[in-house]
Amino acid sequence: MKKTRAPLAMPPPPDRRRFRQRLLAWYKRHGRDLPWRKTDDPYHILVSEIMLQQTQVDRVLPKYEEWLVKYPSFEALASAPEQEVSKTWYPLGYNIRPQRLHSIAREAVAKYGGQLPADEETLRSFKGIGAYTAGAIRSFAFRERAAILDTNVARVLFRVFVGQGDPKSHAMKQHLWKVSATLVPNRHVFDFNQALMDFGAMVCVARNPRCLICPMAKSCRAFNNAD
Repeated sequence: MKKTRAPLAMPPPPDRRRFRQRLLAWYKRHGRDLPWRKTDDPYHILVSEIMLQQTQVDRVLPKYEEWLVKYPSFEALASAPEQEVSKTWYPLGYNIRPQRLHSIAREAVAKYGGQLPADEETLRSFKGIGAYTAGAIRSFAFRERAAILDTNVARVLFRVFVGQGDPKSHAMKQHLWKVSATLVPNRHVFDFNQALMDFGAMVCVARNPRCLICPMAKSCRAFNNAD
């Protein structure tokens, strides 16, 4: 008889509380000092998030500063020629990104007075703003209780709370979005979501994760399943 896998379960409240506490304590000591964490300007947050897509932080840092000097607002970016925008973006690569950013700026100016709306549905109506970017803008710029799930965050949540199965399957990604949403605290949303990303980039990395120094190791499903 074919064995059926048990349905994916949500982490119980005690596990969620423990995870939040340990993650925020770790972040307080080890969180990265990055310029986009010193602002709540939705435009600045958007620029950083688009730049960080498939690009390492150390490559983004100088370009982020240069970009904001040249295009300090949605209005400044919207009025710039597209060819100039693409040239300024170089050498970050993935050239569809500056085009999307340029398009978002023009739409923000035309429809919303040079601002980004705070609600998820309207944010996701912009071409180039998906579920993750909308969550990042809502939590980092507007301090709303919004979930995020990028590659790093998905890896952390899968290892800690699931531990087996296909982490890249559609069903698993949907489950991890739900897990992320249940974990978002009522307070310190900004720090919590930033901590999730740092933890995935610094400790729970894709190859050779640093399990021996991980504050989640005792309760991590993947770590304990490996024994």
